[in-house]
Amino acid sequence: MTHTLIALAVIFSQLSLLAFGGGNTILPEMQRQVVDVHHWMPASEFSALFALAQAAPGPNLMIVTLIGWHVAGWAGMLVTSIAKFGPSSIVTILALHAWERFKDRPWRRYAQLGLVPVTAGIVAASAAVIARASNPTAIAWAINAFTAVLATKTRIHPLWLLAAGSLIGLSGFGQG
Repeated sequence: MTHTLIALAVIFSQLSLLAFGGGNTILPEMQRQVVDVHHWMPASEFSALFALAQAAPGPNLMIVTLIGWHVAGWAGMLVTSIAKFGPSSIVTILALHAWERFKDRPWRRYAQLGLVPVTAGIVAASAAVIARASNPTAIAWAINAFTAVLATKTRIHPLWLLAAGSLIGLSGFGQG
């Protein structure tokens, strides 16, 4: 158990410092570590935990806590939560202080503009990992793509899209 807790602490503290542009940007590496490297759960279970974390109120990275709980119970939940949120919080406080100090520098605007495509790419990679783990059929991929288009091109509330996806899943449509 101690080895597992140490592994969780190392993985999630590293991920904490890589979560650039938002927490979901680390999903591909989180999924790789949890599913492929350590084999703590299958990809479908990781996807289910992600869906549960997104549907629940609270921080969008509640999946970290759920993974800790799944892997090592209460101790795992505590370790993953501290490891994920502690280091990045400290770095954020320090970075915000420096960022404010250089608020009038022209390079700051260019840095912000340069980070937009990087963040967008990382978020797109996260979406691809979750889609691949949760969409085993061509019909499911088509539903996912259609939902993504609706989410980005219309003003339909995401909860309605989630409800529609849930009903489609419950109906069994698109299951292999």
